[in-house]
Amino acid sequence: MTWKGVFPAVTTKFTADDKLDFKAFEKNVEAQLKAGVHGIIIGGTLGESSVLSPAEKQELLKFTVQTVAGRVPVVLNIAEGATRDAVQIAESAQKNGLNGLMLLPPMRYKSDHRETVTYFKTIAKATDLQIMIYNNPVDYKVEVTPDMFEELTESKNIDAVKESTRDVVNVTRMVNRFGDRFSIMSGVDTLAMESLVVGANGWVAGLVCAFPEETVAIYNLVREGRIQEAVEINRWFMPLLELDTFAKLVQYIKLAEAEVGLGTETVRAPRLVLAGEERTQVLHVIREALKKRPVLPRSNGQSVRPTATV
Repeated sequence: MTWKGVFPAVTTKFTADDKLDFKAFEKNVEAQLKAGVHGIIIGGTLGESSVLSPAEKQELLKFTVQTVAGRVPVVLNIAEGATRDAVQIAESAQKNGLNGLMLLPPMRYKSDHRETVTYFKTIAKATDLQIMIYNNPVDYKVEVTPDMFEELTESKNIDAVKESTRDVVNVTRMVNRFGDRFSIMSGVDTLAMESLVVGANGWVAGLVCAFPEETVAIYNLVREGRIQEAVEINRWFMPLLELDTFAKLVQYIKLAEAEVGLGTETVRAPRLVLAGEERTQVLHVIREALKKRPVLPRSNGQSVRPTATV
């Protein structure tokens, strides 16, 4: 697989009685594929993986692989506290037809340099799957530094990074130090366009769950050097992209999915569906953007309107 392009970190859908909603999940995944995404990531923060049982994770994994049917790579996020649990999941993922893994540092314990590198190397040794390191010190308190990546070059299947440090200069730092040894995937929606311009290979996206066409359009336009067109779409998109920067990003993005007909608001406790003034404010952001939803340019000079709101 190639770490390049738009990789949605898809949400997990639930029914009103708190079961996995495979029908809604499939509809969203198909919309992503139709828009031209380049991979699908399951089991991330947006996927509410921390509240899924091991059995549900297996069901979701198998259903996603079956639904995607080889059209794009399917990547599983691993966020575990114990190294042995992470290794077990990595081994299982390979047996179940996954194409790659996204790895966070150990959960619930702030590992030091040596512990973090050893954790990643141990998992990499247990699988042949390609691995993207998720570098998000803001939310998960452990930064994977360039010196750590230097040691990780020894693990050939660790070949990408989800760059979520919130410092767009880090893209240039990584390229200057490692060349193309690691593919760089922007992991912050509000900085994705800038990251692509300065050399990121792709975008692990959140608001793509509700707005796949716009997300893919920005990526394609930057790739083609049509920066001003990308800037104009990005300016329209920014109030929505900022929904990805809050603690309740899952609820906010699921509300956006519901508004465009690509999902439901249903979340799993302890998360609760938005209510009151907070819901009103987020809805205002979403609906104001929908009123001004842009016509998107295509590579052949034609234009296309995004999928109509359902």
